[in-house]
Amino acid sequence: MALQPVHRRSVPEDVFEQILAEVLSGEMQPGESLPSERRLAEVLGVSRPAVREALKRVVAAGLVEVRQGDATTVRDFRRHAGLDLLPRLLIRDHQLDVSVVRSILEARLHNGPKVAELAAQRRSSDLIERLTDTIEALEGATDAVEQQQHAMAFWDHIVDGADSIVFRLMFNTLRTAYEPALPALATLMAAEVGRIESYRDLAAAIAAGDPGAAEAAARRLLEPATAALMAALTEI
Repeated sequence: MALQPVHRRSVPEDVFEQILAEVLSGEMQPGESLPSERRLAEVLGVSRPAVREALKRVVAAGLVEVRQGDATTVRDFRRHAGLDLLPRLLIRDHQLDVSVVRSILEARLHNGPKVAELAAQRRSSDLIERLTDTIEALEGATDAVEQQQHAMAFWDHIVDGADSIVFRLMFNTLRTAYEPALPALATLMAAEVGRIESYRDLAAAIAAGDPGAAEAAARRLLEPATAALMAALTEI
């Protein structure tokens, strides 16, 4: 049994999480000044070095701006933060943010065909083999969540084939946000992950080195489930 020691979250991490929650919830508005380090330490009951370390993380996340000799002010995270915030935005106060889900679906439908197009242009022989193996695993899976995991692995290989660091980092972030919701999405995604021939068509287009066909096949694969999920969101 490979159990590992349990580590408690650090004090700076706790401070960072609290400030992050305040900014994302709107309790701290853009342009508003944060309390001083001393005041934050008093209110939170922690040391000033812990506050200072947490603020470095908040600055790195693009949530606040520090000006020499001036107050630390909150920034509009919609304009300054990165994709790493996406998983935190998806679920807030234990509630799924429908607008964030919608954005993820839109990005998925927009990026998927382009990634498939690039993979067809830059394909390698090992990519085709990996896609074939993943399709076989998908076809043999009976559990709905397992099917989604194989489908995600299929796209993971295509992103590798596209050889684009930007699309790779975007995919990583979208996957991190999407994975916790796999059980909840099982029913709505069943129509997509069950369309084995559509996965084969996409793999074949990539293998043939046909970017246009790969783009069209990816769109045909992604559109039905995306439309179903978008329709379901309008009812929430």
